[in-house]
Amino acid sequence: MPRAGTGPDFIEALARGLDVITAFRPGRPVMTLAEVAAATDLARPTARRILLTLEELGYVRTAERGYTLTPRVLDLGVSFVRSTGLWEVARPHLERLVERTGESCSIAQLDGSDIVYVARVAVPKIVALAVQIGTRFPALPTSLGKVQLAALAPEELERVLAEPPAPASSRAGSPTPPSATPCCVRCGPAGGRSPTSSSRWASGRSPRRCGTARAG
Repeated sequence: MPRAGTGPDFIEALARGLDVITAFRPGRPVMTLAEVAAATDLARPTARRILLTLEELGYVRTAERGYTLTPRVLDLGVSFVRSTGLWEVARPHLERLVERTGESCSIAQLDGSDIVYVARVAVPKIVALAVQIGTRFPALPTSLGKVQLAALAPEELERVLAEPPAPASSRAGSPTPPSATPCCVRCGPAGGRSPTSSSRWASGRSPRRCGTARAG
């Protein structure tokens, strides 16, 4: 139910937008327009305008049977999460993996045909990806993306891979995708490597070693 505003500075439109976001709960990750309107006690035209606005801002996307939230909603709570130390729940597990493997470890969530990083413990290297929470990469060329794509049903996989890439504006501040990242200082950008090493990135295998630390 929407909250009742009584203060002189209460912004009803903002409150309604938050009501729509919080209407998506466990058990109903995808909701139709009618379901959103009923859950928030809003008129359908009002709910539709809010959903279209949230979609334009990147917080909601259309799904097969309606609408669903995107990982960008995490941006709304990331300051709270950092201030309360909730990332520490995942951090010990990532740190143990780093100790055992000597490689950087990350957690990412699938968002359409992209992955979005939500936690990471990095190992310092000569050349390394400047990945942080919220960094977005295409799913297909990345190991994290391949794992999550492999878990999808065939029809869902086809739908996800058919989605257009996220707008360039949503990738602001994100590093270059692994498919275009130098494997070492001497190799230079992907365009300067041999087709063999480039195809290894696409297949998920590590690029050939050439005497210096590869990106990771």
